[in-house]
Amino acid sequence: MDLTLTTREADGKTIVAVGGEIDVYTAPKLRDKITELVGSGSYHLVVDMQEVEFLDSTGLGVLVGGLKKVRAHDGSLQLVCNQDRLLKIFRITGLAKVFMIHESADEALAAG
Repeated sequence: MDLTLTTREADGKTIVAVGGEIDVYTAPKLRDKITELVGSGSYHLVVDMQEVEFLDSTGLGVLVGGLKKVRAHDGSLQLVCNQDRLLKIFRITGLAKVFMIHESADEALAAG
């Protein structure tokens, strides 16, 4: 399974729609995209994970690393995730308290 990444701008934030599996093989692609966006001045990211089918610890590490990158610029990294199996991973690891997790991209944009 491959990883798909598409980006779009909305309300001053960059939405990164992720599809497929975020694992040890594909996570570097997401990390590189986040690094590229932050490098080009995008400090408010919304990672839309509604099409993600699998997430492992490497993927979690990339998301945490992305959060650190944007926070270094007083930015934010919010997640869009409404799948119970993925939300469970965030709850078990305690990362549900670290990330702002929304039901939809619209909700994330409205959150400010």
